[in-house]
Amino acid sequence: MAKDEHPDYRPVVFRDRAAGYAFLTRSTASSDRTIEWDDGETYPVVDVEISSESHPFYTGKARTVDSEGRIARFERRYGEGEPGGNA
Repeated sequence: MAKDEHPDYRPVVFRDRAAGYAFLTRSTASSDRTIEWDDGETYPVVDVEISSESHPFYTGKARTVDSEGRIARFERRYGEGEPGGNA
């Protein structure tokens, strides 16, 4: 195997700033910023916009789309089409 071909795989902290949640895992992601973790060690930190703590699917706050209402609104606005038209 060639040396220096693969990126460095090391412990990294991913932080969801919106939810105030962070977790330590191994990754090839890099960052200039660091954070001191609970074990007293300093690790690179990568800020993410969304994680399982803030994603609507995992938090139970997911919205359901009312597709029937959207179609009815479209048909009211634009009509149901011309008979014998190009569809």
